[in-house]
Amino acid sequence: MKASLEWQIACGADEAILDAPVDRTALPQAVRPPRRAPAQDAAPETDVVDIARSAATAAVDLVSLRAAMEAYEHCDLKRAAKQLVFSDGNANARVMIIGEAPGRDEDIEGRPFVGRAGQLLDLMFSHIGLFRTESDRERALYIANVLPWRPPQNRDPKPEEMKMMLPFLERHVELVNPDLIVAMGNHACLALLGQRGITRLRGNWKKALGKPTLPMFHPAYLLRTPEAKRETWADLLSLKDRLRK
Repeated sequence: MKASLEWQIACGADEAILDAPVDRTALPQAVRPPRRAPAQDAAPETDVVDIARSAATAAVDLVSLRAAMEAYEHCDLKRAAKQLVFSDGNANARVMIIGEAPGRDEDIEGRPFVGRAGQLLDLMFSHIGLFRTESDRERALYIANVLPWRPPQNRDPKPEEMKMMLPFLERHVELVNPDLIVAMGNHACLALLGQRGITRLRGNWKKALGKPTLPMFHPAYLLRTPEAKRETWADLLSLKDRLRK
């Protein structure tokens, strides 16, 4: 021991720093992780779809349905949009058109399909004698969207947004009770039919929410792809023929 101390002094270790000696040759002990407090039960997550379904089911008419949608606070789109875009046209119409979401013009005016795509939609359906301004239900149109608020920069609707707003759309169709539905574009088909791929779906009658449903190209797509108007004209004639039955 004396020889060890003398060697340490010779090396310059001539002063004790700690109150107790430390064995530097011993293996370090494993560090134990700090004990955690017992896990508490996590607070249950709010089911925004169930909330939407309860609010929609409680609506007894279109006025109360619109109020329920206005009061729904769980869709973030509401915070950026100027206003809710509920519907347009004659609620007694045999044909209900369902688009995807409002754009800039619709957000400003508070009505669906009022921009360039809306003008083309009106022109398209006028050729088979259907109008949103018509009081006669046989010649009238009623128009709504899957989402009632404009997505920022007109981006595509997100699946979770469509899912939470679907109960309101289902109740909307139930209250209007149209004879036929037109699903305009991919996102309307995804919400109503659970399918997408409009070039494959268009022109083929399906059933959505208990109603015969015709998928069609969205007018915005036709503005970008005018050669697709030929298929759209065939779809309009199919709709006209179906209304005669």
